[in-house]
Amino acid sequence: MTGDRSNTNSAGHRGAALALMLAASFMVILDFGVVNIALASIERDLHAGAATAQWVITAYAITFGGFLVLGGRLGDLFGRRHMFAVGLVLFSIASLAGGLSTTVVVLIAARAFQGLGAAVIAPTALSLITTTFPEGPARTRALSFYGATAAIGFVAGLVLGGLLVQFLDWRAVLWVNVPVGLVAAACAPLLLTEPPRPAGALRLDLSGAVLVTAGIAAVVYGVSRGPVSGWSAPSTAAGFLAAAALLLGFVVVERRHPSPLVRIGILRLASLRTANVIMVLLGAWTAGELLVMPLYLQLVLHYSPLATGLAILPQGIVGFVAVIGGLELSRRVGLGRLLVLSVASAGLGLAMLGVFAGTRSYPLLAVAFAFTGLGNAICAFVTTVAATQGVADTEQGLASGLVNMSRQLGAAVGVAVVAAIVGSGASSGQAMGSDRMAMLAVAAAAAAAAALAAASTFARSRAR
Repeated sequence: MTGDRSNTNSAGHRGAALALMLAASFMVILDFGVVNIALASIERDLHAGAATAQWVITAYAITFGGFLVLGGRLGDLFGRRHMFAVGLVLFSIASLAGGLSTTVVVLIAARAFQGLGAAVIAPTALSLITTTFPEGPARTRALSFYGATAAIGFVAGLVLGGLLVQFLDWRAVLWVNVPVGLVAAACAPLLLTEPPRPAGALRLDLSGAVLVTAGIAAVVYGVSRGPVSGWSAPSTAAGFLAAAALLLGFVVVERRHPSPLVRIGILRLASLRTANVIMVLLGAWTAGELLVMPLYLQLVLHYSPLATGLAILPQGIVGFVAVIGGLELSRRVGLGRLLVLSVASAGLGLAMLGVFAGTRSYPLLAVAFAFTGLGNAICAFVTTVAATQGVADTEQGLASGLVNMSRQLGAAVGVAVVAAIVGSGASSGQAMGSDRMAMLAVAAAAAAAAALAAASTFARSRAR
């Protein structure tokens, strides 16, 4: 089944639907930066220690990463438009509750529910785009706007977070989601169409859903706890052991289930496999950079939260402009070569940030941010196109959930590795040197992605 697009034949209607999906995606992406900037203020206001306050980030990461595959598949089975609206309402209510929190425990719980809502919004929004626009130039153009939204969203979160924290209150970084989310949920039935689902689609593989959700959540938990409790600590080891057992059980169940949550055969698509591996690496280096550089700018160069966001802004602006032209670039050089070039640009920018970390020269940092933004944005755009190519409409939610999950897993790994490097440097009195080493480590992740992209492109050209 390819889906009924009869209600989306109007360019104006498709444009309005795309704008709605991009607005929702922007809200979810924005949330990463705004809360990171507000963390220090949250610690002070709620009298929380650094280790406890870190759970404001970790709780969101666990539920977001853990429920992405389930969130995408729920859209495939029960209606993407319906689940998209449900996710928006849940995200908005959780944001309101988080802003009203008077204790850090309540805030952590609200953030966990926020992550759950985001895990439904992200894959359903992407799958709505890929099913509204048919595969080819129209879909590639729509995904270029999706990539541009992501490119500016991460950095805009830092700027908006700095503004809200500096001139209002940390609670405002959560409350800003409420009107956006509720308006988007109200507009969903008006602007989005739901293709008819095949008979018998309302069957959910509950055992598979529980196993994969718990397994991914356990991976994120283990990776997040490593830098805090130690990689050999019982809590960290328990997380990884539980993840291994749960994910092994998931594979066994999926191979035997008549209607599996994840059809193992979908992983035979080479483009989807490669895209997911590169997304893991992309998640690692982007999350690592967005942890290190704001800390470096504020603690070493003594920038204010707002100045920190503005300093990183060139990365978002260059990425936004680059992805808007992504369709034309892909036509000129091909998706494979464009991916190699983009990852190489990201690696160069990250390496420059590592080298220039001790210079205190902002112009040099701005050039490095620009190269990084160019590479990150184009890489995310091309990888998303590749991940959704050749996938049936009935499994677009699954593919979207997988590629989003890969990025979140990578982000958890990137943050853990960077936190370990920075923490060891701080304890030895070499904070600036550890910042440089952390940036070179994330540059190495980009170099690995460049090698994989080049090998994949070469293999496809040989196959022709």
